[in-house]
Amino acid sequence: MKRIFKILLLTFFVAAVVASCGKGAKGKNNGTEELKTKLEKLKKEKSKLETDIRKLEDEIAKADPKAAQQAQKLVAIDTIRLQNFSHYIELQGKIDAEGLAYVAPKGQGGLVKAIYVKAGQRVGKGQLILKLDDAIARQGVIAAQQQTGQLKARLEQAQTVYQRYQNLWEQNIGSEMNVINAKADVDALSAQLKAAQAQVSVAQEQANMSNVYAEIGGVIDQLNVKVGEFFSPQSAAMPQSGIRIVNNSNMKIVTNVPENYVARVKKGDKVKVEVPESGKPAFPSIINVVGVSIDPVTRSFTAEAKLPSDPVLKPNQTATMKILDYEIKSAVTIPVNVVQSDEKSKYVYVMEKSGDKMIARKKTVTVGETYDGIVEIKTGLGGGELIITEGYQTVYDGQAITTGK
Repeated sequence: MKRIFKILLLTFFVAAVVASCGKGAKGKNNGTEELKTKLEKLKKEKSKLETDIRKLEDEIAKADPKAAQQAQKLVAIDTIRLQNFSHYIELQGKIDAEGLAYVAPKGQGGLVKAIYVKAGQRVGKGQLILKLDDAIARQGVIAAQQQTGQLKARLEQAQTVYQRYQNLWEQNIGSEMNVINAKADVDALSAQLKAAQAQVSVAQEQANMSNVYAEIGGVIDQLNVKVGEFFSPQSAAMPQSGIRIVNNSNMKIVTNVPENYVARVKKGDKVKVEVPESGKPAFPSIINVVGVSIDPVTRSFTAEAKLPSDPVLKPNQTATMKILDYEIKSAVTIPVNVVQSDEKSKYVYVMEKSGDKMIARKKTVTVGETYDGIVEIKTGLGGGELIITEGYQTVYDGQAITTGK
């Protein structure tokens, strides 16, 4: 009862001092310094009170051993074991398909005349997807071909005339000027014919642009085009329009990494990718792409990792990328919640035997990385100790304790 009264008195005293610190703060900087000074004073007084309590309990133990036994603090313990420790950087990302393409015409576009695929259909690279109206383009081809035919006839006639003048001139009949003019006509018509043939090729190319083909093989994931609508490169690129082909055989996760991790995330790092909606365990992978610049708005860089081909993985699906940035074999690890702090250092309480009783012993520790509720202990513990996992908040160094067993 006396011990409980002392603890309550100590708690009341701490609360009163903290409250007075808060009321006495004047200004942000001066108030903070004043609070720090009072806090240090409070910690020293707390340490002195704990020392006084221990002395009183020792005196009680000597005067009344039975009462001391009843005053043992009930705690729970666990044995510290050496185990492998891993630290991950957890980031939100999205799944993307490396094989993703929007179908678009190569030319200016036109009215859709026919569609040869359906949503959900698997297509191959180069497969005809739809046909645009090519009436005007075909008229251009016909006109170019007609002009070519006319020029061919005229060229043949000019070549005949030239040949005749050439033969006569070789027999010293006629004039050389006739030969020269006939040769000039042949050369001019030859040039015009070549230009016309090139025009035919251009017209045929334009006519072929009415055929729209798949750039990659995959599945028609989006089909928002109808016969009679105008289809162009601009409309094909608009959201919720056009035709999209997705190849799920090459999937990846893409995430933005805050710039403070720039030295800890690199190409080749191991990752785990968790997709909660898939109902499957984490997918293992490695980072194969790391951005070379920092985004000025988000202050982050991109990182990518490949994913296996799986029907449950969909483009734009939310996923978590866990990047392994630190691991160590046979590390001393304990629950992070049992680590406490004072004005000097961090510490934990372990159970040790002292004579015929068990006592709580304060151990100063140096901590390392923390992940998933577990913290790595660099120094202060070596493994095998009995750490106090419950009741550690209310024990002090040297206090008699029991596990109730």
